[in-house]
Amino acid sequence: MNHKREATPSAEVLAVQLRQLSRNLWWVWNPDAQTIFKELSPLVWERSNHNAVAVFREISQKELSARLLEPDFARIVRHVIAEFHAYMDEKKTWSVELLPDFKQPVAYFSAEYGMHESIPIYSGGLGILSGDHIKSASDLGLPFIGVGLFYRHGYFQQRIGPDGWQQELYPMNDPENLPVELVERPEGGRLLNSVEIGHSVVYFQTWKIQVGRAPLYLLDTNLPENDQHYQGLTSHVYGGDIDTRIGQEIMLGIGGVRLLRSLGIEPSVYHMNEGHSAFLVLELLREELKAGKTLEAAEKAVRGKCLFTTHTPVPAGHDRFSNDLMQHSLGKFWSSTGLEHGHLMSYGRVDPKNNDEQFTMTVLALKMSRAANGVSELHGRVSREMWKQLYHTDDLNEVPIGYITNGVHTPSWATIRAHDFWNKRLGLDWTDKLVNPKFWAKIDEDGLASDEELWALRTTLRRELVEFVRKRQWELHYRGGGDGPSGIERLLSPDILTVCFARRFATYKRAPLFFKHLEKMIPLFNNPQRPVQLIYAGKAHPRDNEGKKFIQQVVEFSRNPQLYGKVVFIENYDINVARHMVAGADVWLNNPRRPLEASGTSGMKGCIHGGLNFSILDGWWCEGYDGENGWAIGADYAEGSLEEQDERDFGYLYQTLTESIIPEYYDRDEHGIPRKWIARIRKMMKTLIPVYNTDRMVAEYAFKYYAFQT
Repeated sequence: MNHKREATPSAEVLAVQLRQLSRNLWWVWNPDAQTIFKELSPLVWERSNHNAVAVFREISQKELSARLLEPDFARIVRHVIAEFHAYMDEKKTWSVELLPDFKQPVAYFSAEYGMHESIPIYSGGLGILSGDHIKSASDLGLPFIGVGLFYRHGYFQQRIGPDGWQQELYPMNDPENLPVELVERPEGGRLLNSVEIGHSVVYFQTWKIQVGRAPLYLLDTNLPENDQHYQGLTSHVYGGDIDTRIGQEIMLGIGGVRLLRSLGIEPSVYHMNEGHSAFLVLELLREELKAGKTLEAAEKAVRGKCLFTTHTPVPAGHDRFSNDLMQHSLGKFWSSTGLEHGHLMSYGRVDPKNNDEQFTMTVLALKMSRAANGVSELHGRVSREMWKQLYHTDDLNEVPIGYITNGVHTPSWATIRAHDFWNKRLGLDWTDKLVNPKFWAKIDEDGLASDEELWALRTTLRRELVEFVRKRQWELHYRGGGDGPSGIERLLSPDILTVCFARRFATYKRAPLFFKHLEKMIPLFNNPQRPVQLIYAGKAHPRDNEGKKFIQQVVEFSRNPQLYGKVVFIENYDINVARHMVAGADVWLNNPRRPLEASGTSGMKGCIHGGLNFSILDGWWCEGYDGENGWAIGADYAEGSLEEQDERDFGYLYQTLTESIIPEYYDRDEHGIPRKWIARIRKMMKTLIPVYNTDRMVAEYAFKYYAFQT
């Protein structure tokens, strides 16, 4: 038999393939690919916040071809390109093996997507979840399409003024510097679609980002065909006033469906991730009515296609629009259905007969979906209690809102250091076995990863976090016009118990709770034998002055002479900052006011790095905590006034910190190893890693909601 040997790609071919790879976000969870991009231009890589497209704009074809003549570098590139092609061409994916008849795509609608720090079109946890969701859908081989908005200015860049007050900057997102491709018509030229908002027709073009196997489509109104007001409609994440908000949600929901139609895509399921996209059900209803169906049959058809995930555990957090605003913004669109405006309002009201009730997007989504879910077991229960009136019952078992607990895309959040560590001990395919508890039980096997090796990993990651913070503060110092990095070399220590708190600075998350009684906490930071250090990061919404005051308080704590160098606030929180913090944190602190944390995922990201959770029993931690794999702040309840809750929770926090966490961390054997601490890390990894990941989460959505009607 004649075996034909496959030719080794030339440097020119490899260069083309590498440029193509830079435009598929598969590389954001492949550390070898990231190493290649960094190697090509370390300066551009760092200055662009790790942007592969920006690197390739700097590197000429001539330079790239020359670099690829170096044998070792070319070998690494060939390996990564082969790995990428094997991934994209894989025929026996999880979805094909377990759901062979599920072929029509899921259309996943979300107002934001947090996929990588170099693509700033996200604001917080909802966007991070959306980004992790689409990555795992790709990994599992699900037929999956994301739909969102292209924010020219994204979310704001945070600067902290001399008075500790948050300032917002809005740099432009240039498509030339992003891995986006303008969607064009088959005959050439950009694909244009439109929606009706008020009395205007608003046109939009669409950008496509390829996330592994899954495409993400982003709608963009920044077109000369539109009035100037509408050109800026998609400029900012959650930006502007209530008119901008409803306009963005019309664009996302109605515009998103029209985009799919123009591409010839007929999804099997429309998954609304939060209520921002719920107007899509109105467009589906309009289509069904236009096809000649009765209203009852049209509504049934729409419900059969739609799934809704709610993330908001408080009534005030759900989007509500007045009757007049709905009439103005959707009047022209709704008239094409032939139905009265009152009928439209009834879809968004708990009591359709109450003309004083505003239109609520969550109510619209709940009424017009075949299934709905919260994002943790507790949040599902809270949601059933919140919306029981909609279903005319006091029996929560009769309220059809289930739950699927969130997860994280572990390969994306694992640092290169962590990938390296587990590749050597678990094999290169460990990321394919995230949901296998038997596989992760191997953490206890003799010789797999000794206590000494785990402690060395923790020590290295802590050092990397400390140096990252010092570098950021150094840059901040020079940006402010200082002469030198005075004192910055003494900032933090790689030998000290490191607690991290990083999230949106909403007031219910209670960022300053740690310092409620400053006189009790200062001695903990200054204990010469068993000190503590605390790193903060996070943004407050531009219109949330109370959240900004919390940031100001934390910054003031960091400037206190008794705390300087031991408490640090890192400005401009993003995915890059988060990745360093979840890797380096010994303890991840979360102290929301229960039960206002729907799920929370930040604490899940530290698991692969050996970081331990210290949290209120809210969201996912109610399910994840078992008494030995981290720590709880208080009990599984919340009673009393807000001040009483804060006082009680501070007491629990202080007690657990001083009686358990600090002593256990500093209890070392003759080799300097904290054996009990390492045992807790092992228990955490065995119990949390195989559960709190988006592979498990997306598979659960697929089995429970996507592939089967409920």
